[in-house]
Amino acid sequence: MDNIANTGTRARTALRISAALGLSAALFLSACAANEAADTANPSSSTLSGTLSGKGASSTKVAQETWIAAFQTANPDVTVNYSPDGSGAGREAFMAGGADFAGSDRALKPEENTAGGFGGCADTSAAIDLPVYISPIAVIFNLDGVDSLNLTPDVLARIFHGDITNWSDDAIAEINPDVKLPDLVITAVHRSDESGTTENFTDYLAATAPDVWTEEVSSSWPVDGGEAAKGTSGVVAAVTGGAGTIGYADASQAGSATIAKVGPDGDFQEPTEEGAAAAVEASPLEEGRAENDIAITIDRSAAGYPLVLVSYAIACAEYKDATQGALVKDYLSYIASEEGQSAAEASAGSAPLSASLREKVLAAIDTIK
Repeated sequence: MDNIANTGTRARTALRISAALGLSAALFLSACAANEAADTANPSSSTLSGTLSGKGASSTKVAQETWIAAFQTANPDVTVNYSPDGSGAGREAFMAGGADFAGSDRALKPEENTAGGFGGCADTSAAIDLPVYISPIAVIFNLDGVDSLNLTPDVLARIFHGDITNWSDDAIAEINPDVKLPDLVITAVHRSDESGTTENFTDYLAATAPDVWTEEVSSSWPVDGGEAAKGTSGVVAAVTGGAGTIGYADASQAGSATIAKVGPDGDFQEPTEEGAAAAVEASPLEEGRAENDIAITIDRSAAGYPLVLVSYAIACAEYKDATQGALVKDYLSYIASEEGQSAAEASAGSAPLSASLREKVLAAIDTIK
């Protein structure tokens, strides 16, 4: 089905991007040699032009920077702007017509996705959700002298619920017999903004520790207490800059933070792209959606690393401005292509879409008008 995305302009765009990525890896060559390689691989110049505005999930910040750089290199008359202000801000901006596409760590809810409800879409058009980024959520912590920590879903939920308040608690010590835990207050750091990462994290807690985490799954932090920080970078900074801190963040942006292993007792797992991909592959598509509106219901008990997020590009099925719609279509086609997914894997450590899911996503993108 990759052939669907490789028709017309998008075929030329994919070839230009592949050439641009190859040239970037060979910048040490002389300008003459580089130009000759470009001419051979890409005899015709890009005809795309215009400006795209995207807003949303901070989890995809590194991936979006990678995608934008490659796309703009291949299409020098195109400017793509992406503001990683959080999933909620992205959805709101897209609905109001302030962004051509949104990034969101959850799909639109069916009641949000109604024809005529989006400022930049045609009056009769709804939106489509397109999974383009898969990444594990890392549980990060900062505990002097401790570089390895196991956490069961039950203990993790009790920490973030405020039921376990000290690192020396017996529940933590029992699953970390070889770790010298200090008598130190736990500071649990959560997102202050509306966040798809928070929604995925609370969904994991609700599914795996239902006796502890009785709050509704929410993109806004539902429990009093702890420390709030804005955006993924804010959480990482608060955890790494504190003492006795713990938080959650997209693994690609954990940086130098120490990462815990999470899972049932005896099956503690580090967040890896392979584990995230396995959990998503084992999860079903959400039923009752329109044909090209693709949402995944993550199985939080699946094999692999099911503390995972899927980030979506949200676009119009049909744009008011057909020229702008065509530009969105080209950009998203690159993001979802094998080349785009490989680029994000290399830079952000995300898990590429499986061949079958990529086929579905590219077919949906091809219908954008």
